[in-house]
Amino acid sequence: MLSTRTSIIFSLILCIAVACKTQEPARLSITWQDSPVPPEFDYQVVDNWAALPDQKDAADSVPKYSQFKDEQNLAQADVFFVHPTIYTYAPTTPFQWNANVQDQYLNHKVDSSTILNQASIFNAAGRVYAPRYRQAHYYAFVTPNKADKDAALQLAYSDVKKAFEYYLNHYNQGRPFIIASHSQGTIHATQLIKDYIDGKDLKKQFVAAYLIGIATPKNTFMQIEPCKNAEQTGCFVAWTTFQQGYLPPWHQGKPNEMVSTNPLTWTLDENFAPKELNEGGVTYGFKWVKHFADAQNHLGILWINTPYVFGRSFVRIKNWHQADMNLFYAPIRNNAKNRVSAYLKATK
Repeated sequence: MLSTRTSIIFSLILCIAVACKTQEPARLSITWQDSPVPPEFDYQVVDNWAALPDQKDAADSVPKYSQFKDEQNLAQADVFFVHPTIYTYAPTTPFQWNANVQDQYLNHKVDSSTILNQASIFNAAGRVYAPRYRQAHYYAFVTPNKADKDAALQLAYSDVKKAFEYYLNHYNQGRPFIIASHSQGTIHATQLIKDYIDGKDLKKQFVAAYLIGIATPKNTFMQIEPCKNAEQTGCFVAWTTFQQGYLPPWHQGKPNEMVSTNPLTWTLDENFAPKELNEGGVTYGFKWVKHFADAQNHLGILWINTPYVFGRSFVRIKNWHQADMNLFYAPIRNNAKNRVSAYLKATK
């Protein structure tokens, strides 16, 4: 029998930096209307960006023990990255439902988790832009009050939209770009694509979208379809990750219209992809792990076996949502770079 202390050690071995939670997410006791709204802010101020290519930030990093390099100074494309929900704890300010962009504690959590472990994936494919925004609190996703949820997410999206417009007007300069996101960020990125890219002139500069961590239907967009292979451009990839054999409560257990892209083969089929196809993922401490995980699409979700590291037989995680991108750090990195190359070749 494994001791409690040993179990914790094994769990930490597999702990993905962006996934670890020290406590249960807080619940909010007031309505959105009763919660003060954090002040608006200006994206002209560089501190209101979690990542900018000409500033030193966590998106410039590469994993320990990897051979990767930050290639933003050579990149011919851009990446606009929208981070997931990091605001999960009990608020210590008057602002409950939406985060304050001036909250330095939260900004540090954003930078040291999602910007380091997720946004940095793309620093070989493009110049990384990641806005801070008044993200909705985690409770917006579990509250029974749909009006509160919608209001919190709409306020968050208003910032992402404003940031994207600022990016287009001041940074883009006609360059091709990737949209990348995770979880709450994917909700906002999806709406951004609908508002600015799908069926619009801007689609000419659109390389691809990585819409990770939210179940996304195949017909989400009018003119942008799911990517069918590793080099297709003008399309999107999506997946949500669970333990092999497990179906989440919302899943009906039958074929559906949800997109699940296998990040080891970049196809939509249900063929099993072994861990040997995974050039590497990132685990606790931003450490590189080769052949970290296998992958297989199943009825619109992505299945993995427990990541292949020491102590894996003692891990009982069923929902790998927090590690959707960490598990496939190198495959995503290489694929994004390849899609940019394919786009540039096709538009010469």
